[in-house]
Amino acid sequence: MSNPLIFGLLILITVSLNTIAQTLLKLGAGQNSLNFYLLGGICCYGLSTVFYILVLGKLNLSIAYPLVIGLTIVVTTIVGAIVLREKVLVTQWIGIGLLLSGISAIALAKPS
Repeated sequence: MSNPLIFGLLILITVSLNTIAQTLLKLGAGQNSLNFYLLGGICCYGLSTVFYILVLGKLNLSIAYPLVIGLTIVVTTIVGAIVLREKVLVTQWIGIGLLLSGISAIALAKPS
């Protein structure tokens, strides 16, 4: 599993499951204590953890963690704006841009 394409796919699956989990938890918040949204969100977090462990098995923590968490923040913000119709301020979009530049620097850095 040393193929960069597989690493990228594992990271994207982890980020997607994290984003779906966040969205489902948001939809389930404020309803009865245990509902399908909350259960779905918890299940998605569990699955994302499995994929994240696969990522950690092959990448340095100093690369894997910022990539997964940073991309999750970016994608979750976009999903919140589009799916949940949340208002995202210009300063938040600037922050997303800065996050993307930081993620790019981490992902593209060559080990010495």
